[in-house]
Amino acid sequence: MSDNSETRLIQRLVMEIERLKLGLDPDVLAAWYRKVEVDAKAKARPDLRDSIQVIRDPVLTMKFEFKTSRRAVDKVIEAIEANLSAMPLATRLYFEKLEELIQAQAMA
Repeated sequence: MSDNSETRLIQRLVMEIERLKLGLDPDVLAAWYRKVEVDAKAKARPDLRDSIQVIRDPVLTMKFEFKTSRRAVDKVIEAIEANLSAMPLATRLYFEKLEELIQAQAMA
């Protein structure tokens, strides 16, 4: 492999790593949490909207709490599913895991 092609390969790898890292940025996650929260509230019945809430820890900025009633879980799941395809890969994986956790919690 020539030095030029090795350099291009390394540059592509660095760009890919940076792109993946961006998906786990606390502000990026916060924006997607807000989007999912807004979408879930829009899908929920009026009496359930107040039960859907995202709380971000002010100190640990990558820590979020997604509160919802059991009756609104399906709307939260729908909102997550509707947004997955638009999310960066790392963010999508994060929200897929969140979806699993929400479903497990609702079944407990």
